[in-house]
Amino acid sequence: MDLTFTPEQDAFRAEARAWLAAHVPERPLPSMDTAEGFRLHREWERVLHDGGYAMVSWPVAYGGRGCNLIEWLIFEEEYWSAGAPGRVNQNGIFLLGPTLMEFGTPEQRARYLPKMARSEEVWAQGWSEPNAGSDMAAIRTSARLDGDQYVLNGQKTWCSRAAFADWIFCLVRTDPKSERHRGLSFILVPLDTPGVRVRPIPQLDGETGFAEVFFDEARVPRANRLGEEHQGWKIAMATAGFERGLMLRSPARFQATARRLRRLWEARGADADPALRDLVVRAWMDAEAYSLSTYATASRLIAGGSIGAEASLNKIFWSEMDVRMHETALALLGADAGFLPPVAPPEAAGWLDGFLFSLAGPIYAGTNEIQRNVIAERVLGLPRD
Repeated sequence: MDLTFTPEQDAFRAEARAWLAAHVPERPLPSMDTAEGFRLHREWERVLHDGGYAMVSWPVAYGGRGCNLIEWLIFEEEYWSAGAPGRVNQNGIFLLGPTLMEFGTPEQRARYLPKMARSEEVWAQGWSEPNAGSDMAAIRTSARLDGDQYVLNGQKTWCSRAAFADWIFCLVRTDPKSERHRGLSFILVPLDTPGVRVRPIPQLDGETGFAEVFFDEARVPRANRLGEEHQGWKIAMATAGFERGLMLRSPARFQATARRLRRLWEARGADADPALRDLVVRAWMDAEAYSLSTYATASRLIAGGSIGAEASLNKIFWSEMDVRMHETALALLGADAGFLPPVAPPEAAGWLDGFLFSLAGPIYAGTNEIQRNVIAERVLGLPRD
């Protein structure tokens, strides 16, 4: 890995920084888990697309600008440093998009990717079920083939973004005699399909970041299947690799959090427990270490390598780092964390909401317990649990 940026990469960074400075909203957008916040975040995605920054690493033909992974990391650093909004279509652009490029037909890529980049279609994720959360191979939602259509029956739960999204990508059982990870297929479903019912799940704060999705004889064209029939597990594992590995949680996001934490220490540390200083330093070092590790992975991928079970290592590291950073911030804020005025200093605002969200990190994208099993079996070669 060469840590020296080229003149072209420096120029790209300067261009992105200038564009973001001119276009990032002056005030934070409302939560994307509300109808108004979702609408405003979708509008922000369109601004990004019009500026050529919707998904910089995608091919130009699909709405990207053909950047390599190093340039994507540079853009992410500038994006989070500018305080830009979170990405409402992250399920689409970071998870399904790369999966379509690897497993989709040319027709599917042309149909879905440009609309995804323009945020005309925002995607939800439909994997978990009431009895198949971490044990995704226990999926029961069925899809039987009837002519040129699949007929779906069953229920998905904890579907991120489904309360307001347009489409959902699902893993369903297409072979009723199959068990575990066999006989599954990867199906793309419009959420306005007759027979599909979406029921939002209010969170502790009353907002609806998740929803249940029910399928009752819902029909979708066979052309909505991604990859071969009954081969959905292989495709879902590739999607999970994107989720746990490189794209969904870029290191720049955590570096920005570490910088805010340092500023919070500078503002509040004089009266705080000195032991918290070590935690602030650790947060900074962890974020930098994760960044360097991601640059190394990106360099290897550009050279033709692949990312495998090490994605589980990434997932455990960034999710636990995120919780630690927010716990440290709450310790610095003390009781103020829950009673800050509406217009709080930037270094102090938002930590409680961030902490609540960080608690989900060790659970989604495959629980950390499952990831530790993956590491034990596939990286260390230990016997199966």
